[in-house]
Amino acid sequence: MKNSESVYQTKFSERTKCVPRSFIRDILQTATSTGVISFAGGLPNKEFFPVQEIKESVNRVLLNSPHTALQYSNSEGFLPLREILSSQYQTDGIEVSPKNILITSGSQQALDLLGKVFINTNDKIIIEEPSYLGAIQAFSMYRPEFLPVNLGNDGINRESFEFLVSVADIKFAYLIPNFQNPSGISYSAERRKEIAEIAKQNNLLLIEDDPYGKISFNNQRKKSIYSYAPQNTILLGTFSKTVVPGFRLGWIVAPDAIIEKLLVAKQAADLHTDIFAQHLVCDFLSNNKLEDHLIKIRRAYALQAQEMMKSIRKFFPAEVQYTNPEGGMFLWMTLPDGLSSMELFKKTMKKKVAFVPGTPFYINRNDSNSLRLNFSCSNTDEIQEGISRMAVCVNEMLEQAKALIS
Repeated sequence: MKNSESVYQTKFSERTKCVPRSFIRDILQTATSTGVISFAGGLPNKEFFPVQEIKESVNRVLLNSPHTALQYSNSEGFLPLREILSSQYQTDGIEVSPKNILITSGSQQALDLLGKVFINTNDKIIIEEPSYLGAIQAFSMYRPEFLPVNLGNDGINRESFEFLVSVADIKFAYLIPNFQNPSGISYSAERRKEIAEIAKQNNLLLIEDDPYGKISFNNQRKKSIYSYAPQNTILLGTFSKTVVPGFRLGWIVAPDAIIEKLLVAKQAADLHTDIFAQHLVCDFLSNNKLEDHLIKIRRAYALQAQEMMKSIRKFFPAEVQYTNPEGGMFLWMTLPDGLSSMELFKKTMKKKVAFVPGTPFYINRNDSNSLRLNFSCSNTDEIQEGISRMAVCVNEMLEQAKALIS
């Protein structure tokens, strides 16, 4: 009798055969082991979860609306929560109606729904290089052709972006303008306007993912691409980085016709997002000032980011380059040419330090000399110790490389 694994291989769909497991999710199992200093996960700092406020929300929801909060609900999402989101966008100068907001099970479901609604096999989609691994994985299920465009200090390369739009039939472009994952880079105001104008001129659809926009260290937010081209842009948001990630609450903002198709895909996927969690977050936002909570997060993450960059300058060789994020949770490091971030990962794990090598953030690369570091989940001592251990490994690799040349 054939072993079960070989039998199953003939049953899997073609789409699942070409999508790898999440590298980050796999290494997090190791990175969370006792004694490991982890810069790997994209995790908010648990010390800032509003635990007491959430407890109070649980009590109020169960007291005031237990039956609706525990019952099946509509697929669009809890209307009072969508009204709060609409009001928040209006405060930011963006007109968004609650009917154009669809609540999802985190941003990851939003990406999957967009893949279902838009992508046919071999459709061309533009992504940043490097880009968010979760989006690459979600879209890969629908077997598109990825067209990566290099990411510079002020955003995606305009010339390359415009060229691809002019010569190829692009289904959509996926962009993260604010404190991008994995690089920490933010688009300049000028680049946002340019991308929006290109989209309008070419009837191009943009997906603007904005999980980190409210975590600006100086609280100075640039206008979204959506604000320049609302009919060409689908805007994604999440409560995972600003309230708590465990509720898995995100949302999509889109024009009427697109929302209708996404709603059908949502109904086929899970009927509706956790309605109890929606009630809780709605109550939390109604009874607390989100801005007060965000101020704590911004201050803490800014200090952690500064500590990480200070430690890099202190311990790493001068040949190493890194981004200087003004918000979010990540910075991007580039090692000298010839050094492998995968090889570095193997070495640092022996010293109980974890990070994410850059390879999974690229399309069709076996290795790279870049890597992502998360600063939001480590205290000052952990950052200093972890970076110093990493630096020892980098210096050893650099010395070995120089010895081979000489």
